[in-house]
Amino acid sequence: MALFAMEASQVASECLVDEEDSSRGCVTIRIGFNSGPITGAVVGTRMPKYTLFGDTINTASRMESNSEPSRVHCSGRSEELL
Repeated sequence: MALFAMEASQVASECLVDEEDSSRGCVTIRIGFNSGPITGAVVGTRMPKYTLFGDTINTASRMESNSEPSRVHCSGRSEELL
């Protein structure tokens, strides 16, 4: 997961936002990942989709939301596992 996150960030930084107007710069993404228990379920009847729930997901989401662009943020638990 960590290697994928770093490679995804690198590839995004090489992709132009608008190929016809390079002055708009490249794509920037923020990544946060965490390890722990989760629950998954299909949600919805008209447009069902598989969704993940739990504190692990919420923590990763907060890490991503509060991170700097083009950065990968890893929780302490994930760091221990790596």
